Amino acid sequence: MAFPSCIYVVFSCQSADAQRETASQTIELIKYLMEFNSSPGDLMELSPLFSDDSRVAEAASIAQKLRSFAEEDIARAVPSVVGSVTASRGLEVAVANLQEYCNELENRLLARFDAASQRRELSTMSECAKILSQFNRGTSAMQHYVATRPMFIDVEVMNSDTRLVLGNQGSQASPSNVARGLSSLYKEITDTIRKEAATIMAVFPSPNDVMSILVQRVLEQRVTTLLDKLLSKPSLVNPPPIEEGGLLLYLRMLAVAYEKTQELARDLRAVGCGDLDVEGLTESLFSVHKDEYPEHEQASLRQLYQAKLEELRAESQKVSESSGTIGRSKGASVASSHQPISVAVVTEFVRWNEEAISRCTLFSSQPATLAANVKAVFTCLLDQVSQYITDGLERARDNLTEAAALRERFVLGTNLSRRVAAAAASAAEAAAAAGESSFRSFMVAVQRCGSSVAIVQQYFANSISRLLLPVDGAHAASCEEMATAMSSAEGAAYKGLQQCIETVMAEVERLLSAEQKATDYCSPDDGMAPDHRPTNACTRVVAYLSRVLEAAFTALEGLNKQAFLTELGNRLHKGLLIHWQKFTFNPSGGLRLKRDITEYGEFVRSFNAPSVDEKFELLGM
Repeated sequence: MAFPSCIYVVFSCQSADAQRETASQTIELIKYLMEFNSSPGDLMELSPLFSDDSRVAEAASIAQKLRSFAEEDIARAVPSVVGSVTASRGLEVAVANLQEYCNELENRLLARFDAASQRRELSTMSECAKILSQFNRGTSAMQHYVATRPMFIDVEVMNSDTRLVLGNQGSQASPSNVARGLSSLYKEITDTIRKEAATIMAVFPSPNDVMSILVQRVLEQRVTTLLDKLLSKPSLVNPPPIEEGGLLLYLRMLAVAYEKTQELARDLRAVGCGDLDVEGLTESLFSVHKDEYPEHEQASLRQLYQAKLEELRAESQKVSESSGTIGRSKGASVASSHQPISVAVVTEFVRWNEEAISRCTLFSSQPATLAANVKAVFTCLLDQVSQYITDGLERARDNLTEAAALRERFVLGTNLSRRVAAAAASAAEAAAAAGESSFRSFMVAVQRCGSSVAIVQQYFANSISRLLLPVDGAHAASCEEMATAMSSAEGAAYKGLQQCIETVMAEVERLLSAEQKATDYCSPDDGMAPDHRPTNACTRVVAYLSRVLEAAFTALEGLNKQAFLTELGNRLHKGLLIHWQKFTFNPSGGLRLKRDITEYGEFVRSFNAPSVDEKFELLGM
């Protein structure tokens, strides 16, 4: 049983030694503490330890222990090891003197650190930093080092940053130039931080803490100063004019600055920035701009749209002034003075929207926020396209209305002199030509309207839909908005197509009235061989219909085409019945009527409207 006893003796000896060592250290600390327990500011009688530059590390360590010892004693507010309440009151003096000494020592070390930094003496810098770490965990040394970096104190650095990114003063910087400038500047900053990191790793006992302070200072001072000069949030009430770049220039600058600064944050994270949330800090630099970003984006789209409309109106006015009214009375197109729908313009609207959506994606990190912003921006496109194509269809309808008014002016009366009748007939033909031209123009408008809607639908399917899916109901709501937005255009198209039918039937009636002769169906030569050719009126009407409806066959499709041709076929059938009721028929005339019916029936078969075919077949029986 002797072995356990030996262990006990060893541990007892070790414990006794430790106690003696602790007691010795405590006595030593009390002796030093008494030296500081003198009048405030009287530190001349301190032990050589506290003034010996070669023992500064030891002095710093002991001073910190003395401060802790004295502060704890005062906090307990009970008689200390000195032995009396008077002594405790004296410790307050000692604490004040210790604080003064520590401040002086810290300043002395910082001065030595600065001198070593100027000479690039990393070993001396490291020694000072290690000692300074005992003072408030070295915060003052770390902050002092960062604050004295040239990039933070040299005004020329800031001026150089501005010139690199914004160019010469007074010139208008472009987003592409700013992007290049920011790339160069941020690379320079990253390289500088990387070089500083090497020094920091060699000097400081807590390099990650220093890197955190350094990177934070770079973002909050150097980068923020530049961003403040680069980005000035414009007013939504009085936005900058489009001639100076408008709201779009600000948004493009914001996107470039945000994207490049995010890249800088990633690069700084790779170099090292301790526990600093560099991404969150970078995000906060743009919070003042992102708060109202959606409103600025929508306002920009509206500004671009209004500017485009003004441009189109100016072009239309210029064309109108250059052409005047030459040839109008001779049947020139009524539509010549109106700006037609342009698929290229709608494509431009979509391109603006696509650019805006790319910024939404850049600025919106949360799916719900992104979906809300995308929906708002896409709604702008729907409003723009709906208004543009509806206005275009209405202008094309105005052409049809003008042509109808011309027809009404030149309806032939009876009992006219030959000269007056000839002039009236010539004017009526001119009005008919205007009607045909307006018909074609409207069909082109309908075709371009359909193409424009298809472009928007394709854009929604390719670019918008997937961004809305993460939010319940957002996709369905946008689909409903799209249908609602296009309903006004559909209404204008329907009314215009009805006018087109009226235009066609008016010309058919004019041709029948002008070309159909009483002798066509009641020839005085009834006993002779019958004429199996269609009448001239029938030939003219079919030729006209073939020519004018070519535009309808090209422009219309699907149900719209079917409904239009069915309605026109029914109207043609009804109009021919009314027309033929005006004539008397003999046997040979009846055969010729049947030939006309066959000719009309063969033509309407191209409508692919079974109900119309059936009506013409019944006529031929």
